[in-house]
Amino acid sequence: MKIYIMEDPGMKIGILTRNENAWCSTQLKDSLIRRGATPLCFRFQDLVARVGFKPEFSIDKTDVLAALKAIIVRPIGRGSLEEIIFRMDLLHRLQRLGMYILNSPSAIERSVDKYYALSLLEERGLPVPRTVVAESADAALSAFMDLGGDVVVKPIFGSRGIGSTRISDFNIAERIFRALDFNHQVLYIQEFIPHGDFDLRLLVLGKRVLASMKRVAASWKTNISLGARPVSYSPPREIEDLAVNAAEALGCELAGVDILQTKRGPLVIEVNSQPGWKGLQTVTEINIADSIAEYILAKAEN
Repeated sequence: MKIYIMEDPGMKIGILTRNENAWCSTQLKDSLIRRGATPLCFRFQDLVARVGFKPEFSIDKTDVLAALKAIIVRPIGRGSLEEIIFRMDLLHRLQRLGMYILNSPSAIERSVDKYYALSLLEERGLPVPRTVVAESADAALSAFMDLGGDVVVKPIFGSRGIGSTRISDFNIAERIFRALDFNHQVLYIQEFIPHGDFDLRLLVLGKRVLASMKRVAASWKTNISLGARPVSYSPPREIEDLAVNAAEALGCELAGVDILQTKRGPLVIEVNSQPGWKGLQTVTEINIADSIAEYILAKAEN
């Protein structure tokens, strides 16, 4: 029979991460330790949930609800539909039982689904690109023409630009759309918007822009993970307000907001509820991990 640790360990903060040695996770651990807190890194696979008897959640011999004051969620990672649903169920129950989670499970669910996120942004009155989402190849081909014959096809779930493809040829579009349709994938099609060689990434924390950068690239994909170069950027008030409003629309306290500067004005492309900041840290004097650590510790004390 296991004996679970129930005593108050002081300010212990959970970091839910696939890899505790990843750069952002390491930065967070160091920042928490410098502030007298104890970080506990764990994966979803380390969590055991119970119904009908206690502890409701444990990691090995640790009673999660008794030991942790808060949890920060780093990227959830890949998984089957069953695994992803279960992981979100875990976060929702932890929150219902009083655990402070950054970001909340509802915010993560809204942000990770591109269609859900974009529709909420539009309903808030924020500018977004013209987008068509369908399950039929024929509907997607019609959308291809409606959007000017130059589109970007993206996975409805996913990040870092992986799987995003620009298509400007009808025959290629038909081949790709029918293949996606055959494999029962949702077709998420967005107009291609000329935006020079850069886009904007603003990191929002607690209803303010903490840091920002231009992501400059040799192609239309401007993800740092795909080779784009971070450049220091001081956004005007209009762009800051747009980023903060986008994060709030999805319920994110911490968010990486991606914005394109276009002839039609700025457009919100995506909101990442589990953003990395390694590239951004190289072009700002603000210690981002320190700011996040201070924010979550203040929330955990309330």
